[in-house]
Amino acid sequence: MSSRQDRQHSAQRRSPLAALAARLMAEDGIGDFALAKRKAARQLGLAENAALPDDSEVEEALRTYQRLFQGDEQRARQQQLLAIAARLMGTTQHFNPYLTGAVLDGTAGRHAEIDIQLFADSAKDVEIFLLNEKIEFRHSTPRTDRAEAVLTLVADEATVNLVIYPRDQERVSSRTRDGRLRERARLDDVRRLLAEASAGSR
Repeated sequence: MSSRQDRQHSAQRRSPLAALAARLMAEDGIGDFALAKRKAARQLGLAENAALPDDSEVEEALRTYQRLFQGDEQRARQQQLLAIAARLMGTTQHFNPYLTGAVLDGTAGRHAEIDIQLFADSAKDVEIFLLNEKIEFRHSTPRTDRAEAVLTLVADEATVNLVIYPRDQERVSSRTRDGRLRERARLDDVRRLLAEASAGSR
């Protein structure tokens, strides 16, 4: 078998796993690609060393699943979460907020959380700011060593993670586990996305 045929067969084997992982993310609220892939592999009875699809393959399958089975619901949820993100980013402008994650890339579903990066001299500065604004929050475990803290709050029944980095990290690009550049957007871009989503829903 040629290397090209081998790649094709490998992709064909990964496709059902990517589809199941995408369904688990869409229906069960799993937000972590690696966890969704491992759970899908177990459900399909695959060996622990089985080749898993890339995050990008699962993301493509997730977009397809949402378009086919959750179209109107997903668009409404995306618009709602963009509105909440824009409002909170406006409130926290002093900390140079950036939107990232599923709400930015358009795959936010019924269980999606909002991820906003903030850059501050100290996480304590953000905590004091939120307390002064009478915004309740709790501490969550950072997903990366670069983050100083994660403050989680609830806004209009949506979970929001404020991921706080040192100010000197603002110009540092980060990548996803599979090597892709992690996208992020400033408030003006989020407002533009919200306007486009609102126009599309009319």
